[in-house]
Amino acid sequence: MTSTAVRYSRLRFALLVLAGVYPLITAILYVVFPLTEQWEIWQRTLVIAPLMVAIMIWGLIPGVQKMFRRFLNPAQ
Repeated sequence: MTSTAVRYSRLRFALLVLAGVYPLITAILYVVFPLTEQWEIWQRTLVIAPLMVAIMIWGLIPGVQKMFRRFLNPAQ
C-alpha cells in the first residue's frame, strides 16, 4: 500500500488570504469612509472589523480553501 503524505502550506494559505483581504478591505473602506466622514477612527473600525471578519469567515477563507485545495495541500 502506497501512501502519499500531504502537508498543509500555511505560507501559501497566508498569501492567498492576503490577496483576497487586500481588495476586500479596500472596497469596504471606499464604501464606509464617505458615510462616516465625521466619525472617529475607532468608530469606523467598530463598523469595519465585524463586517470584515464575517466576510472572511463565511466567504473568503472557505472559498480559498475550496478553490486552491491542491495548491494548499501539495503531496510530498
